Amino acid sequence: MILEIENGYILHTNNTTYAFRVLETGQLEHVYYGKRIDVAATADGLKSLCAVRAFAPGNAISYDQDHLSTALEDIPMEVSSYGKGDIRDPFVIIKHADGGITSDFKFQSAKSGVGGPKLKTLPSSYGEKAENLTVVLKDPYYNIELEITYTVYEKCNVITRCSKVINRSNYEIKVSKLMSTQIDFEDAGYKFVTFGGAWAREMDRSDTLVSSGKHVNSSFAGTSSNRSNPFVMVEKPDTTEEFGSCYGFNLVYSGNHYEALSVSAYGKTRFVSGINPEFFEVCVGPGEAFESPEAVMTFSDLGESGMSHNMHKFVRNHIVRGEWKNKPRPVLLNSWEANYFNINERSLVRLSRAAKLAGIELFVMDDGWFGERNNDTTSLGDWYYNEKKLPHGVSGLADKIKAQGLDFGIWVEPEMVNANSKLFHEHPDWALGIPNKPHSEGRNQRILDLTRRDVQDYIISAMSNVFSSADISYVKWDMNRIFSDVYSSALPADKQSEVFHLYYIGFYRIMEELTKRFPHILFEGCASGGNRFDLGMLCYFPQIWASDNTDALCRVKMMTNYSYGYPMSTVTAHVSSCPNHQTLRTTPMDTRFNVAAFGVLGYECNLNDMGLAAIMEIKKQVKLYKQYRELFQYGDFYRGRKDNLHEWTVVSRDKKTAVLMLMQELAQPNTVSGPVYPRGLNPEIMYNFTGNGPRVNLKTFGDLLNAVSPIHIKNNGLLINIASRLYKMPGETEDCKAYGSALMYGGMHIKPAFSGTGFSEDIRMFSDFGSRMYFITADGLAGKITDKINAKRGK
Repeated sequence: MILEIENGYILHTNNTTYAFRVLETGQLEHVYYGKRIDVAATADGLKSLCAVRAFAPGNAISYDQDHLSTALEDIPMEVSSYGKGDIRDPFVIIKHADGGITSDFKFQSAKSGVGGPKLKTLPSSYGEKAENLTVVLKDPYYNIELEITYTVYEKCNVITRCSKVINRSNYEIKVSKLMSTQIDFEDAGYKFVTFGGAWAREMDRSDTLVSSGKHVNSSFAGTSSNRSNPFVMVEKPDTTEEFGSCYGFNLVYSGNHYEALSVSAYGKTRFVSGINPEFFEVCVGPGEAFESPEAVMTFSDLGESGMSHNMHKFVRNHIVRGEWKNKPRPVLLNSWEANYFNINERSLVRLSRAAKLAGIELFVMDDGWFGERNNDTTSLGDWYYNEKKLPHGVSGLADKIKAQGLDFGIWVEPEMVNANSKLFHEHPDWALGIPNKPHSEGRNQRILDLTRRDVQDYIISAMSNVFSSADISYVKWDMNRIFSDVYSSALPADKQSEVFHLYYIGFYRIMEELTKRFPHILFEGCASGGNRFDLGMLCYFPQIWASDNTDALCRVKMMTNYSYGYPMSTVTAHVSSCPNHQTLRTTPMDTRFNVAAFGVLGYECNLNDMGLAAIMEIKKQVKLYKQYRELFQYGDFYRGRKDNLHEWTVVSRDKKTAVLMLMQELAQPNTVSGPVYPRGLNPEIMYNFTGNGPRVNLKTFGDLLNAVSPIHIKNNGLLINIASRLYKMPGETEDCKAYGSALMYGGMHIKPAFSGTGFSEDIRMFSDFGSRMYFITADGLAGKITDKINAKRGK
């Protein structure tokens, strides 16, 4: 809901309020963003929320002689710029034709409407029922306009912002900084929560208390990057998972980004987010415009969990789009860790047979199928199949896969080119790089120049040929390096500072066209894992490969941290072989599944090398996942403990079904562990809480068997090997009824963990990296109603 009052505007969602007003000097003052409040629709409606200013503090700059008490440095601003006294991190910097950088944007007009923002060059959110407000500001001294568009998604408690500079003058200007959003807080001491890392260790959470100075989360990698995801949180120091004020911010953009939290000399905090201004400058000629990406904002007074649920609902309903928006995602087997580059039709068909036996639905041929691609030094850009590996072509392989009842998917990396490729030999100028200078490569490859229309058209044509060459249901779109030697030979010198941004305008054009041509294909994004996991990508890729690291211990932490800003329906997670290919760690198969099942499940292992028993175990896992697939992919996700024990709960929208996962990092001696705490249940529903531990291999006990055996059993000897194959001890069983309130607040006391003093069916074998999955289903409201009736009769 958008309300206009005298000299002010109020934006309401179901649970939040955002307000700003026009100062006497014409600039916009940010008044409030937080829990929903009631504001009178009068001239004084916002008065109580605004500070009284009787003088300019200290040596701050007064705006002008008629407003000596107005010091913009000490006022929460909706938009800021240099030159008129506000020396904090600015929203916009414009270099004018006269060389000056002073800008003074004043309110001109505002117009409300319906629907999501409609950007010309960039993807954005969408929603027919959303309300929007576009405010036009103007610098009267340079004849430049600045448009700020707000879009309100009431049910999601999300407000988005984007901005546009329009040059109404007769001279060229240079925009060296244009943010997408700015929030000024009246106080300091906020915690800035960011998510950084590197390849194979994406989304490490970092909490920084910002009481002075400036803390920056940014990427200069040419991608949103695994070094610093664009999703961040700003919260009070005492905010927890379920309590306290928490702001979440994200950017619908896949390139270099910038998020900064800073504190002024007067104890006010400013947050800005947008395109990274490092090596960024856009020339805007007379009559031209430049638009920023869309920024996403949400607030919850129910802690980080409340904020996350706002973001999840928004991403699912207003970012992800197309046929796969709400469609159950298939369980896949990817060929990479089974074959790497050494693929051929025979081995792939054999692998797919095992996949079909295990109940898998989609078979994906990864890298190595095209050109002379036997390693990562050659053939990127040459998108024709290798006749030696695929004698019947991609279509012949796809037909054989489909004949087994599996869908077929394929891997591509269209944005890249190897120097050792036909494409590069024919078009060396199509790759980014400084002419006649040595180029620093990543993974033996270079980046195609997507600022060029002819390169964009080539990728669209080449990929259209690949995607239409066979019955392809799924595409994994990869990008395995960051940017270096950024230079486009197609652009003049004064345009080189635009290359990073123009690249993504070209990339989005490519994806817009391909997703329209192939609406039935499920596109999955990948960039060396999570090097480009962002809302811009999710506009075209309903799911993204979160990390090349499939180790369950690493993944449980990554997926926890991804969940702060992204729903699990966007996070793909695979069960792989052990020792793990990234960490050489060995974790139980059931733990690998229990973790991966909370995302979009897949497998990445050599089923041909597994015995029948192992394949049958995978078949049981896949069957279980399919039974609860809609819940895992589209249920409400809750985080629990995040220390040595990791706890997740996913709950159906009607609160009648939930699954809880408990994982342990390292076993603690003589510690039976306490209860588990499901979250998100209906307090008044009676639930059945059930679960079964895995059957226990006798070898697990080692020499301890001799403490109870009448004969000596040699560790790893013939007797124990035969016995362990023929018999496995039953695991513990959980079966209890309790109300949701009891389970959530009192906890469910599960069977005690093994502590070295014996074993029975009432003891839970819970070793290093052990895990359990528990199922919570509504027993109906009858029990609660009966209790109320009996209570009344007792009275």
